[in-house]
Amino acid sequence: MPATADVPSERQNPEGNGQEKGQGLERKHQSLVWLKAYRATKDIEIRNRLVQANLGLVRQEAHRCQHWTREPLEDLMQVGVLGLIQAIERFDVERGVAFSSFALPYVRGAIQHYIRDHSATLRLPRRWLELHQRAMQVFAQWRRTQGREPSVAELTTALGVTSQEWTEAQMAWQNQSLVSLDMCVGDEEGRPLSLGEQVCDPEYRSFQLAQEDRIRLEQCLVHLESRTREILEFVFFHEFTQKEVADSLKISVVTVARHMKKGLKRLKELLEDQGD
Repeated sequence: MPATADVPSERQNPEGNGQEKGQGLERKHQSLVWLKAYRATKDIEIRNRLVQANLGLVRQEAHRCQHWTREPLEDLMQVGVLGLIQAIERFDVERGVAFSSFALPYVRGAIQHYIRDHSATLRLPRRWLELHQRAMQVFAQWRRTQGREPSVAELTTALGVTSQEWTEAQMAWQNQSLVSLDMCVGDEEGRPLSLGEQVCDPEYRSFQLAQEDRIRLEQCLVHLESRTREILEFVFFHEFTQKEVADSLKISVVTVARHMKKGLKRLKELLEDQGD
């Protein structure tokens, strides 16, 4: 007689599955009620209820992004909550879009920007990262058992690497962080002298101009229609594809492209007006 396959739990208990769906719909309805109330009153207590009701979305995205960084999960959660609050502030209940679909790009974008800002500018090979972690364990063990730190020869023997490999790994780790070109490195005729003034790099001026252009661009964005500005922010600030934006906002890709074309044209006009 053939063995019977295990039946999924939701089929074993259709009533329980129906109850879960009912509870989910009830939570969505309650969130919608709170969103309408918050839009009318801007009551912080109502906003806090919305945050608590949608913490599961933040937690899920934080867990997904944790594989890309060494940042603590709690930090990712806090940043994700800030993105969730931004979504609550900008959500329009009249659009007919599910709040979770609308909030996800904000939560994901906030976490990804945080990871990008806090990650090392120069990424080391995995073998050097692992070597550094093992070296820290060897240092700790020697302090605990020998009362001192190991010499270079003792350390490389314990790690099973040559002294040259250890030197290269140390240099890579020390040079992982960049130095600001504005850092003061001395003085000349009584005035501070920055590192940038000592380095002949014509691209540094281009970098400064790019930062100024970004500030001007952000100032112009506030003059666009809310939907057009939102789409441009998703594409250029959160690095979403047009298809992802369309799915998140429940609109067509053609509509996204039309808003982008209109928004970019308007931005060009505003920037030209600033230049005049």
